[in-house]
Amino acid sequence: MTDRRPLLRAIFSAAVAAAHPDVVLVRHLPPAPKGRVICLAAGKGAAAMAAAAERYYLDELGLPPSRLTGIATTRHGHGVPTRRIRVVQAGHPVPDEAGLEGAEDTLHMAREAGADDLLLVLLSGGGSANWIAPVEGVSFLQKQQVTRALLRSGAPIGEVNTVRKHLSRIKGGRLARAGKRAEIVTLAISDVPHDDPSAIASGPTVPDPTTLADARALVAKYQLGVDDAVRAALDDIRNESCKPGDPAFERARFELIARPRASLDAAIRLASDAGYAIIDLGADLEGEARGVAAEHARLALQARAEGKRLAILSGGELTVTVRGTGRGGPNQEYALALAALLGDTPDVAALAADTDGADGGAGSATDPAGAMIDSGTFARMKSLGLNAQALLDNNDATTFFAATGDLLLTGPTLTNVNDIRVILVD
Repeated sequence: MTDRRPLLRAIFSAAVAAAHPDVVLVRHLPPAPKGRVICLAAGKGAAAMAAAAERYYLDELGLPPSRLTGIATTRHGHGVPTRRIRVVQAGHPVPDEAGLEGAEDTLHMAREAGADDLLLVLLSGGGSANWIAPVEGVSFLQKQQVTRALLRSGAPIGEVNTVRKHLSRIKGGRLARAGKRAEIVTLAISDVPHDDPSAIASGPTVPDPTTLADARALVAKYQLGVDDAVRAALDDIRNESCKPGDPAFERARFELIARPRASLDAAIRLASDAGYAIIDLGADLEGEARGVAAEHARLALQARAEGKRLAILSGGELTVTVRGTGRGGPNQEYALALAALLGDTPDVAALAADTDGADGGAGSATDPAGAMIDSGTFARMKSLGLNAQALLDNNDATTFFAATGDLLLTGPTLTNVNDIRVILVD
């Protein structure tokens, strides 16, 4: 079989490039206000977005440096050099003390903004973990525990953020409430299925349709082991998120500048140009990673049996209900499930990766983005005596792909528009 890994990598790179802040941000930036531009950024693309904003206001518009300030809180390893906007590198997916400090400084800057100032809020995936500001009565450690429980539960990101929004002083519209004297413009790179503004970074500047009752129901649904202080906070009406009609949104507008659909389209164009017929499964897939992999493996095996040259592509954000003690992430788990199902099938290659360059992991910049499989994977699996199903049962995809040499290591990409999955059938 022809080596399809260079093509798989190129397809993934095309998806990432379509959503890079240097490409998508500048044309959406608002003009300079009478007062200051106060940039408040969060997420894995935060520092890159802040740097692009600096180039626009300082270099293109000639704004005096004294009128540009701000703070960008991003994941460890995702920082870039900036001139006026301070970069804080913080924990993800589990928040850390740096994120706590970054959120407090962000809220302080918002409160200090005046009527002539512009609060430029730049959001990308990961902002929910980067901005951590627990409500009164909930400790930082308790908030970390809730995050860990949610990550292990298998809940989709919208449900995860419903709980987080009602335990936060910055999420669920509260940042807009803090900065309501200023004009607020939020520009966001979507990392959530269906591009729901209230789910991106947990919607710090938009109305929230979810409620405390919704959050309590999710704690019960997933049987989350949370402290009494957390349960009390979810019963406290003072912790209800901001709803439509709140004065916080009178001078606020929100705009999406990059969507998973556009990145998936870029990937599809490259696969089509390489001569593959396309099955486009959409940019908003959700569900358990191994279950989705089973359906995609069925499509690949059917195409192989019919002699088709086919590319099966999808985006979205899959989940893993963690029952084992291994290491991995949704994309690695998906790829491992494919490996277990496809076995010795010739002429099939696949990639599954997160466009931010990190799939699960421990929060390090060296975490894998995902994994690739092909006939070489199957051969190494046999020679090493690896039991793909047993490792899958232990949620230990990283161990499998580290052994076969199939981890996809990209480093931080400085953007995040969810996952890209590609299966090539020749």
